[in-house]
Amino acid sequence: MTLRDFFDYLGEHPLVLVGYFLLIPLTALLAGWISRGEGHQSPWKYLYAFLVYAVCIPGIFSVALSVYLFLFEHHGSILNANLLTQVMPVISMILTLSLIRRAVPFERVPGFGKLSSLMMTIGAVFMLMYLLDRTHLVAFVRVPVQYLLLIVVGMLLVLRYGFRQMIS
Repeated sequence: MTLRDFFDYLGEHPLVLVGYFLLIPLTALLAGWISRGEGHQSPWKYLYAFLVYAVCIPGIFSVALSVYLFLFEHHGSILNANLLTQVMPVISMILTLSLIRRAVPFERVPGFGKLSSLMMTIGAVFMLMYLLDRTHLVAFVRVPVQYLLLIVVGMLLVLRYGFRQMIS
């Protein structure tokens, strides 16, 4: 099964996708209502961590896929975006994170720092890939691929260090 086959399957069975991305914000809303200021305590913070990961992993993947299609595949107009697989996960992620943020600070949610680090890393990788694609560096430089990979990894580490310095 390819990724395109998987997206075609989801397009043919939209109730699974719609149900998943509606259930997560509803669960966050219900948990915020039930916990009433105790979201930072033990059972609730793990539920919030589960909800964050359950919505952010597909949401981040959807954003990365959309950026990839727009920048590298020249997918065409944004009007051709699939609402179920490219827009709904992002909307559900934003809604769920805003509901969770009202109930508990993100610093208290276990593992949330790792997700923000993942988002920064993915953004930096896309920026480097876009710069390499637009400069056509590989086309006119006769450097072995291993050295180019080392340069990209080095640039990624420098960008990541810079992001950490900006945040702190």
